[in-house]
Amino acid sequence: MPLRRVAVFAGSTAAQRPEYADAAVRTGRLLAENGITLLTEGITTGLTETVAEAARAGGGVVVHMPRDPVMVEKADGFLALPQGIANLDELFQLWSWRHGGDAERPTGLLNVGGYFTGLLKDESDEAVERFVRESQRGMLIVDPDPESLLRAMADFRPPETRRLHPLDDQ
Repeated sequence: MPLRRVAVFAGSTAAQRPEYADAAVRTGRLLAENGITLLTEGITTGLTETVAEAARAGGGVVVHMPRDPVMVEKADGFLALPQGIANLDELFQLWSWRHGGDAERPTGLLNVGGYFTGLLKDESDEAVERFVRESQRGMLIVDPDPESLLRAMADFRPPETRRLHPLDDQ
């Protein structure tokens, strides 16, 4: 599935580190350059607005829409930048939905400055090993560089999924 519309989840406050703002600008420009429409929940502050401004400045299309489920339905992929707890909640929802069978669209984490590293702890961590399987971690595309992350999202092929319950096959 080509990436035509990407829902971006990013912080609604000003970037705490310069590299977050730089990555947001690069992401917005890359979306515009590649003809990918940016879907956002309409926040006009922080990193969310930084991405949107950069996309518009590059001639891209920015569509503000209600939060999930509308934005989720319209998106061909999802991209998370550094963010606060409300957007982390959305990220976890997307991740769990994908585990439940909605694994057709890519979800990328822009791991700028290692922002998401704590979330993606090493698999040798006992808690992660027991509760978050490698196949679940593999549902997320993680990269610190916006260009290579978008390329990986565009090249994404859904994994083989198994049904969670025997009745799902009926």
